[in-house]
Amino acid sequence: MPKQQTDHLFQLIKSLSKSEKRNFRLYVNRLKSGEGTKFSQLFDILDKQDEYNEQEILNKAKSIKPQQLSNLKAHLYKQLLKSLRLKYLNSDTEISIREWIDYARVLYNKGLYQQSLRVLEKAKGMAEASRKNILHMEILEYEKLIELQYITRSIGNRADELTDETRDVTRKITNAQTYSNLALKLYSLYLKVGSARNQKDMLMVSSFFNTNFVPPEDLNRCDFYEKLYIFQSYVWYNYIMQDFLMCYKYAQKWVDLYHDNIEMIYNQTDMYLKGMNSLLNALHMLRYHSKFEEELGRLQELRNNSKIHWNDNNLRVYYLFYYKHRINYHFLEGTFSEGIDLIPEINEYIKNYSRHLDNHRILVFYYKMASLYFGSGDYRSTIRYLNYILNYKDISIRQDFHCFSRILNLVAHYELGNEDLLEYQVKSVYRFLYKMESLQQVQRYVLDFLRRLTFINPEDLHSEFKKLRDKLVSLKDDPFEQRAFLYLDIISWLESKIENRPVQDIIHEKALNEREKSEEHRARSG
Repeated sequence: MPKQQTDHLFQLIKSLSKSEKRNFRLYVNRLKSGEGTKFSQLFDILDKQDEYNEQEILNKAKSIKPQQLSNLKAHLYKQLLKSLRLKYLNSDTEISIREWIDYARVLYNKGLYQQSLRVLEKAKGMAEASRKNILHMEILEYEKLIELQYITRSIGNRADELTDETRDVTRKITNAQTYSNLALKLYSLYLKVGSARNQKDMLMVSSFFNTNFVPPEDLNRCDFYEKLYIFQSYVWYNYIMQDFLMCYKYAQKWVDLYHDNIEMIYNQTDMYLKGMNSLLNALHMLRYHSKFEEELGRLQELRNNSKIHWNDNNLRVYYLFYYKHRINYHFLEGTFSEGIDLIPEINEYIKNYSRHLDNHRILVFYYKMASLYFGSGDYRSTIRYLNYILNYKDISIRQDFHCFSRILNLVAHYELGNEDLLEYQVKSVYRFLYKMESLQQVQRYVLDFLRRLTFINPEDLHSEFKKLRDKLVSLKDDPFEQRAFLYLDIISWLESKIENRPVQDIIHEKALNEREKSEEHRARSG
């Protein structure tokens, strides 16, 4: 337990920006105490360390005794949080509301009930404007407490007003929590298994959704957060069911909800960014090129919005989605070689935010970077990035993602001519997929083909590629086989082998044809 606390302190210090460090040092200078000098010295030592080293601290800070260090670290952690709270008091609405609630409590404890109510009224106005219903409820409870203790405005209908207001806020909180719980469970389900793999999965997910989701009588009367979590639930449900058109519909509603309530973009930027991410995901799956470009441009422009408070969390989330969809753009357009230029930036992002990114997101980046290298024809780099995934022990998250990483690895080894490794590796992947209950027809066809490669005569190889391509094309519209083509465009790879052309040329050509057909369709519709 002590080590965990040390890690938290070290992680917090390493997350500080230059302005936050400067602000902390100014804050410490105001304390003017011997203890303040000690934890200031501890802060400076930890700030210069690349890895936490307790012995180095004791060697450099002779005034700090070993038995004092634990308490000093705890005190430093607390003072850091205090200085950060003060720094962001005016830029974070929730921190500001809580400060006014604290002031009201101080006044209440002094017996200054009228003053306390006036402060609470100010806090309540801020909570209502920013849709902070839980804080709103906390303020109402304080107001009721004061009304019960002291005769203020209860002569009129004050009691009825507070009762009605509490009932309304309680309804909003209850409904929002019901829908947010559903959205969270659906998201958790997606992280575990990915998309529905078969009829059994679809029936299970559909039954779960219909059992737990109670649609509102009138969506227009719902609170902002009720609508938000309803749209989120629909997005995740349709994403799991691979109904990307409906996923797009509700992701657009999610984003439009923020556009209709612009102040919420500034109050809750991270959730707006997640809505943009869901919208871009759906557009990518639908291969809606022009709309994808439009929304990606909107995401890029958002970084220049000076009204948004770009704190560490918002920046981390922004660049997570920014880089992800920059890569997806190159997948969509078949411009893999151009996408390679992004990889140094992405690796720098992973390095800078490694303490804050979960392993799942990092592995997804590695898969996408491996796919960029594969599309550009650099198969050694493909395998290098896939090895990060294959060597990762925990496969409980996104099992489908781990399955397709292994298949892409097999294809990359084939491209490098490592046919002597294929037979063993194919058996290994077969066992893995069977254990994960993820072996689908597309995967069977590909694995069987790779296993037979060493026995196929070179003059028959061209026709065998065609046979496999035709088998896979026949499965492309099967809803339970679709996800295989979302992770790995194996058909385009086969066509590249048949036509003896780079795979990115095949995909780029398809992208141009899709754009042309889309424009013709819109022209006819318009």
